[in-house]
Amino acid sequence: MQAVLYVCHGSRLAKACEEAIAFVEQCKMSTDFPIQEICFIELADPDIATGIEICVKKGATSIIVIPILLLAAGHVKQDIPEAIQKARQRYPFLQILLDEPFGIHEKMVSIIIERMMESAVSLHERAMILLVARGSSDPDTKSAMKTIAGMLQQKTNVSRVDVCFLAAAAPSLEDALQAAKQSSYQTIFVVPYLLFTGVLMKKIEQRLRSLTSSDQQWVLCGYLGYHPFLKELIKEKLQKYSQLTIGV
Repeated sequence: MQAVLYVCHGSRLAKACEEAIAFVEQCKMSTDFPIQEICFIELADPDIATGIEICVKKGATSIIVIPILLLAAGHVKQDIPEAIQKARQRYPFLQILLDEPFGIHEKMVSIIIERMMESAVSLHERAMILLVARGSSDPDTKSAMKTIAGMLQQKTNVSRVDVCFLAAAAPSLEDALQAAKQSSYQTIFVVPYLLFTGVLMKKIEQRLRSLTSSDQQWVLCGYLGYHPFLKELIKEKLQKYSQLTIGV
């Protein structure tokens, strides 16, 4: 029997986990796979091992693992594969297929633009955009964000789109904000490239509050959230698998 295991990041903040669960429940309604479960990489239960165990107990012989993650960094390249390898040793009969995170996609850029439009502040020639990503020591994360920034710049015709990171990569949020503050741009759109609210979002909010007294206009946009476009991307992924003969 075929199963889908949605792997979310997890958070200490209950609201963040609730957002993830609500999104997965919506995804479940878009496909007819008989077994569909959710698990978390860290900071919430069930973990990946337990998620796989639940699927097996429900009769799964094949599991499609869908990372509900933005980019392919350490979690996708190390943590999830390690959990899958352990599961394969525990359940030799079980076929497990790991899909990709959302990655670089036009729909991700469209979400950014929508979040900026929600601010009700118009783009103009003296405006710039600062994308704030979680960050990773994996160089692919920095490369992907640079590509997304380029796509965003092309779609908006804004003369400057910068990227910064909250951890493990440069430039840091602090350095990027200082650079923007010293620039000639009148309006700075700060867009958190995050799926959910939490400690990192609060960090951005706190830092921006100290800049509101300057002559520049600082516009903090909403985080990406579990936008309907993401549900469409998940549906596309699962349709691809439904056309295959998976499992026994």
